[in-house]
Amino acid sequence: MSDKSESYKVISDNRQARYLYEILETYEAGIQLTGTEVKSIRAGKVNLQDGYALIRNGEAWLINVHISPYVASGQYFNHEPRRTRKLLLHRQELRKLIGKVEQQGLTLVPLKMYFKRGWVKVSIALGKGKKLHDKRDDLKRRQDQRDIQRAIKNY
Repeated sequence: MSDKSESYKVISDNRQARYLYEILETYEAGIQLTGTEVKSIRAGKVNLQDGYALIRNGEAWLINVHISPYVASGQYFNHEPRRTRKLLLHRQELRKLIGKVEQQGLTLVPLKMYFKRGWVKVSIALGKGKKLHDKRDDLKRRQDQRDIQRAIKNY
């Protein structure tokens, strides 16, 4: 039990989100899933690329995340791949998110999905959309850092 207590296994990572959004804060949320969805997630059949989160009626919802149907089960018992899933957050976190999303115009983006102590968790982030020149500045800054590291290594 001790080795399982703090370990987590990343299932899917949304690398494009860090490119498209400036990440301000991150939150860990549980997800309300069906059995075939959990089995499919264990197999690694998740895509977070087009996903986002919304807050409706005081609840957080994960929208447009694709979890492939589980292959070993029949069509009748399987789930819909892009269904809307409820995110499980504490009430204080929800209140804080409602204020920031509605007042500041920020977006909730899923960054990664992982198993923590046997439970499926999603790391969601408050993000502010980057403009084209911001993306170019980031690429230029990253390239400059690589060049500096190469020069130091060769020196």
